Amino acid sequence: MLGDQINAKRLYTPIFILLCLSQVLFSASFNMIIPELPEYLRSIGGEDYIGMIIALFTLTAGLSRPFSGKLTDTIGRMPVQIIGTLVCVFASLLYPFASSVFVFLLLRLFHGFSTGFKPTGTSAYLADIVPINRRGEAMGILGISMNLGASVSPPFGSYIANNFGLDAMFYTSSGIALISVIILLNMKETLDNKQKFKLELLKLNRTEIIDKSAIPPSILAFFVYGGIGVLLTICPDQCDYYGLSNKGIFFTSFTVMSILSRLVAGKASDKYGRTKVLIWSIFFLIISLVSFHFVNSGASLLIATGGLGFAMGLSSPAVFAWAIDRCEDQNRGKALATVFIALEISIGLGAVMAGWIYDSNPLNFGKVFLILAAITCVGLIYLIWFRRNERT
Repeated sequence: MLGDQINAKRLYTPIFILLCLSQVLFSASFNMIIPELPEYLRSIGGEDYIGMIIALFTLTAGLSRPFSGKLTDTIGRMPVQIIGTLVCVFASLLYPFASSVFVFLLLRLFHGFSTGFKPTGTSAYLADIVPINRRGEAMGILGISMNLGASVSPPFGSYIANNFGLDAMFYTSSGIALISVIILLNMKETLDNKQKFKLELLKLNRTEIIDKSAIPPSILAFFVYGGIGVLLTICPDQCDYYGLSNKGIFFTSFTVMSILSRLVAGKASDKYGRTKVLIWSIFFLIISLVSFHFVNSGASLLIATGGLGFAMGLSSPAVFAWAIDRCEDQNRGKALATVFIALEISIGLGAVMAGWIYDSNPLNFGKVFLILAAITCVGLIYLIWFRRNERT
């Protein structure tokens, strides 16, 4: 595996393209249903639990990261990816049967295992097959794949829900995830000396949960990704408030701008350094969060959402490439899982905070984003401090 990577000269190989295609479909599967979930939860009497839609999803994603990291480094990258994607297949099949708030929330918990497994295995697999000097660029392209699925699918999901019903939307989501699994089945494992799965592998000691080398990138991830939890929690209601009938369009604005910034952000981090790019990206992130305070129409909501997506796209490739740069090769899965744990905690807390402060009152929309901007400033201060101390 490592020898193949060292000798790798091309980035855009057939296996790289297939991996990205699988990621597009995986992302499309679980993102296409998000804009319609708040209204669906209200319809079964769960208006008070809107903030839990994203929070519960990220909770199990975060809790499963240490396991997915260990399994990625032991049984292989491919089994972990397949397990995560199959969760999407079955979760979407079960949503039509969630006739109570309790069952719905249990399904959100179960569905979260998908993002706890698939991205960890995919990121480690990607690091195995790309040239070392193009890691940032590769992570940027992988992020574009994730965002491409996320940008196209929400309006598509809302269209299906509006014209054919929610059940049709859920079944379509399941089918898309199944295609992603089929693509993975035709790809070769990259981990050398892989082990057969046994229950003992699910036992974790303290050294197997967190990779210490990935702590600085993880701290940055914590301060960067809270905006996603906020966005997914209250922007569907903002769309209703400002007259945007297709709720998926706000996510399209976010992800299209994220794709545009990722096209250059990964290469920039390879050329100028991870932390330098991250300082600028967090600065733009703070500005974009503040801009939500001035939203007063559907058009301005889409502009602010696009700005947030652009800032997020600048930071993501650098965060993950930085984690891979700092870790030992044999611990890639654990290092990436460490960053993803911080990411999931950030998204989950952002969602809970948004639901609590928003409290179904449109007058609180701007307040949520201003508070998050203030929290993000702490991340910028930490990164500047870390960079100065690293040089000394």
